[in-house]
Amino acid sequence: MKSVLEFYYSSIGKKVLMSLTGLFLITFLTEHLIGNLLLFANDKGAMYEAYGNFLVSNPVIRFIEIFLFLGMFGHAILGVILWIKNKMTRPVKYKFFRLKDNSPLASRTTIWTGSVIGIFLYIHLKSFFIPSRFASEKVSNYELVMQAFSNPWYDAFYLVALLVLGYHLRHGFQSAFQTLGLRNKTYAPFLDMLAFIFWFLIPLGYAVIPVYFFFYQQAVSTVIMGVH
Repeated sequence: MKSVLEFYYSSIGKKVLMSLTGLFLITFLTEHLIGNLLLFANDKGAMYEAYGNFLVSNPVIRFIEIFLFLGMFGHAILGVILWIKNKMTRPVKYKFFRLKDNSPLASRTTIWTGSVIGIFLYIHLKSFFIPSRFASEKVSNYELVMQAFSNPWYDAFYLVALLVLGYHLRHGFQSAFQTLGLRNKTYAPFLDMLAFIFWFLIPLGYAVIPVYFFFYQQAVSTVIMGVH
């Protein structure tokens, strides 16, 4: 037990936990996107609604959600702790900025990109998760999506946040495997290809949703106005 605590309190221990929670959250992002793709089924949201009801009613999924939220909070707290420790180990700022003397930009801005993602998660949960789970009256998940993405300002923020998420994931994914000692000359090409899927294709998949529903609803409104 003592050795476990010593490992946790060490910098490398926190980095390992940061890497593991990050990879866990990436796995969730993938699963969540697969479920969200049901929005494109031509059934007026029936399959997506059934998917949402399954998540709510399945006790195993509800139990996994506890670990998901713990992973989110743990990842954020560890990130802040490591950022503070890094600042404390370098109390004197550079007089002149020289790129070769500093860490990569993605590494230095992780705390800020993570903060933007945290704000995005709060707004996302408030827009979808909380109404679907805790509303006094039954709310259609599909209608929540339609309403949220009918707002161009919400769509714009959503897309910018996904851009930041992609940048954050690009550094985080590669850094995680570096920390875990799994990134070497043999596996680096494969990991770079895998990283591309997670930092580019996954956020792109999410980005298609607000764009589609915004223009879909604009098209529907145009048709209705044309009829009248």
